[in-house]
Amino acid sequence: MHAKAKVEAGYRFYALYDKISRDDILAHAYAQCRSNKGAPGIDGQDFADIEAYGVERWLAELTLAIREETYRPEPIRRVHIPKANGKLRPLGISTVRDRVCMTAAMLVLEPIFEADLPPEIYAYRTGRNAQQAVIEVEDQLFHGRPDVVDADLADYFGSIPHPELMKSVARRIVDPRVLHLIRLWLDCAVEETDDKGRKTRTTAAKDQRRGIPQGSPISPLLANLYMRRFVLGWRKLGLGQRLGARLVTYADDLVILCQKGNAEAALDHMRRLMGKLKLTVNEEKTRICKVPDETFDFLGYTFGRMYSPTTGRARMGYRPSKKSIKRTVDKIHALTEMTSTWQDPAVLIAKINRALRGWANYFSVGTTSKAYRAVDSYTLVRVRRWLRIKHRGKRRRARVYPDEYLYETIGLVRLTRLGRSSPWAKA
Repeated sequence: MHAKAKVEAGYRFYALYDKISRDDILAHAYAQCRSNKGAPGIDGQDFADIEAYGVERWLAELTLAIREETYRPEPIRRVHIPKANGKLRPLGISTVRDRVCMTAAMLVLEPIFEADLPPEIYAYRTGRNAQQAVIEVEDQLFHGRPDVVDADLADYFGSIPHPELMKSVARRIVDPRVLHLIRLWLDCAVEETDDKGRKTRTTAAKDQRRGIPQGSPISPLLANLYMRRFVLGWRKLGLGQRLGARLVTYADDLVILCQKGNAEAALDHMRRLMGKLKLTVNEEKTRICKVPDETFDFLGYTFGRMYSPTTGRARMGYRPSKKSIKRTVDKIHALTEMTSTWQDPAVLIAKINRALRGWANYFSVGTTSKAYRAVDSYTLVRVRRWLRIKHRGKRRRARVYPDEYLYETIGLVRLTRLGRSSPWAKA
């Protein structure tokens, strides 16, 4: 289907609903959801419950419900997770049954819409990732686009209007049953539980006809599909050529890299386009940054002037941002709290290593050496402190836990030895 969509830009797909209920598609969707783990939805059912019930039996019942068109999604359980700025981000948790059905739909629909997504969109795409977006930003800065619109959209996922989104879907998908299925997911009620255990259900998405739930398997595809409208509108106006500007988007993160003197015009055009798309620019967080005199953050990295620690020469570069470093330091701090000394050291080290490797896997490009050293240093201090408290009375002095013991004997990960390090460091 991807090849067909790629070759024929105007081709519309009709018979897709039956593919979503195919045994192999649903089995693959279940396996994918299972590997992602995740908490149960409002019904409390988790993967262990399904496996106790019988996966084949459970999938057969879901298949029958889809084929007989009796399938209806359950309300979404809303939880709030902390953001870096201290605020809370709402996250929707669908039931496992709904997640499997949405994943099956995504497996069918994604190859079609992937053919239409422009290269400016990097998020949630096979073969594309945040690191590629970061490298593209550096490349554009290096090639004469130092004036940057660092844009922020207010509640992008929660603001996407349903009628316009469905038009984007229907441009390729004609199967009415698939369109109906997507509408059911968009109109899902939300259930929240307060501190006293009281549950309330709301239907804001259906009533206001806007918003897609963050956390559902189908949302990334729909978010990309709607962002495509902005990219195409930008192209249609010829703004890339007129302003010497390039877009780089990742979900709701967006930067516009412009030739000198054109950032103000680019920001003005972006505001107008977003307004037409019924999206809101967060004016408090949106700004113009003139590199290299100023720096800006994008996808966890800080971009700006870097200096060589050996020669002192300057160049344009990027490094893990202070916020990104603080987040991983805070995570290490939480893992090594005094209240956790009841656990075996091997268990703690395994948790810390997972956190460090995950952070290093993401921050694997750019100027990383200084950030790696900072995180390594903090981790050493915290692990030594944790071990001293755990073995209080047995080993009182810090010198009994030298670097060699922590790294070689108990196997603590050392970021500066994991991969490459850049010779560049921030002044």
